[in-house]
Amino acid sequence: MVSMPAIKPSTTLDFETSVFKKEKISLAGHDEYIVRGGRNLFPLLPDAFKGIKQIGVIGWGSQGPAQAQNLRDSLVDAESDIVVKIGLRKGSRSFEEARAAGFTEDNGTLGDIWETISGSDLVLLLISDSAQADNYEKVFSHMKPNSILGLSHGFLLGHLQSLGLDFPKNISVIAVCPKGMGPSVRRLYVQGKEINGAGINSSFAVHQDVDGRATDVALGWSVALGSPFTFATTLEQEYKSDIFGERGILLGAVHGIVESLFRRYTEKGMSEDLAYKNTVESITGTISKTISTEEKDGLPAFPMGKIDQTRMWKVGERVRATRPEGDLGPLYPFTAGVFIACMMAQIEVLRKKGHSYSEIINESVIESVDSLNPFMHARGVSFMVDNCSTTARLGSRKWAPRFDYVLTQQALVAIDSGAPVNQDLISNFLSDPVHGAIEVCAQLRPTVDISVTADADFVRPELRQATN
Repeated sequence: MVSMPAIKPSTTLDFETSVFKKEKISLAGHDEYIVRGGRNLFPLLPDAFKGIKQIGVIGWGSQGPAQAQNLRDSLVDAESDIVVKIGLRKGSRSFEEARAAGFTEDNGTLGDIWETISGSDLVLLLISDSAQADNYEKVFSHMKPNSILGLSHGFLLGHLQSLGLDFPKNISVIAVCPKGMGPSVRRLYVQGKEINGAGINSSFAVHQDVDGRATDVALGWSVALGSPFTFATTLEQEYKSDIFGERGILLGAVHGIVESLFRRYTEKGMSEDLAYKNTVESITGTISKTISTEEKDGLPAFPMGKIDQTRMWKVGERVRATRPEGDLGPLYPFTAGVFIACMMAQIEVLRKKGHSYSEIINESVIESVDSLNPFMHARGVSFMVDNCSTTARLGSRKWAPRFDYVLTQQALVAIDSGAPVNQDLISNFLSDPVHGAIEVCAQLRPTVDISVTADADFVRPELRQATN
């Protein structure tokens, strides 16, 4: 179903900052407040991080490497003496990768997880959801009073709520959540070093503030990551929209859509290579590029098999092997219609649930076309589904068949039977206020398009180690 313009998101989340400039923007008639990023703001980072001598980055998965390196580089540019230190489990094979990125035991920027937490004023807990669920008590016990816990996903709040628990009252709790996977956070930061403000947008939340510093610290963290703009949310809204997005247009829906349409196109006589181009290549390439530039939990411990062995994904390997450099694939109208309809359906649900337009657009549109899909275009949808976080891999596997079923058994049957087009849905789509809101967000977008090579490595360390 396509959204009706009358549906309104929740009341705007306002915030106060003594360091950065807060800006009001209007999205679909709703005022929201953001902070624009940019390398010109790096000199403000020492003020934002006042009282912080060490930032402990815990974990070396998807977000850990990107955030640690971006923070370190930004603080160097700001001529700050704040130490960014990586904390890992003793014996972790990620020590080698962290050393390769310039973090070492000798200079005090790499060490044991618990020593790092105990010695840090700001602890960025970037381990997996399941690891957070298993280790939160020990993490809390090692944190200094009046220190700050930083999260990049609100899962831990949901887990604590399910147990009737809360965060310790002697620490502040904040979140900065980049709207893209870790490799894209780092890739755009490095790629855009000559472009002021190039990076991945982030939301931020202040869940608990024990001494009045939390908002400025969160905003400083986001600016240091290179976020072009940062908008306010809550931990609860963040984790709900994030998990919903992973199951929807970001991963699960894309997987289900291309499986269904590939079968349809080949059954109707299209060659396998052309069917792949008109499904996967079309969505991850031309459609995403057009949208990007023209619109201005406790988890089961069992191994998951890969999805890349079926016919369509083998065709994809062949197509990518012969694809000319820079080829984004065709703009196939039927595929575009299905993809955009699913994207609008996700927008509709998030809006009904009271999420802000900033969160809706970043979670449903920008993260898809400016972060995930370019990587999927380089390596394939199956590669992304097989190498993202455990939560996302489980969600995609659970929901892709549901999207496949709805399309194959209902939507495509209606089309083939000649069911009349619901013109009200078309009118609602054309008049939906989200288009104007996306145009405002597009004006905040940096001029740099992410560039992903065909051999881009974004395999999570634990998955890479499992295959060695």
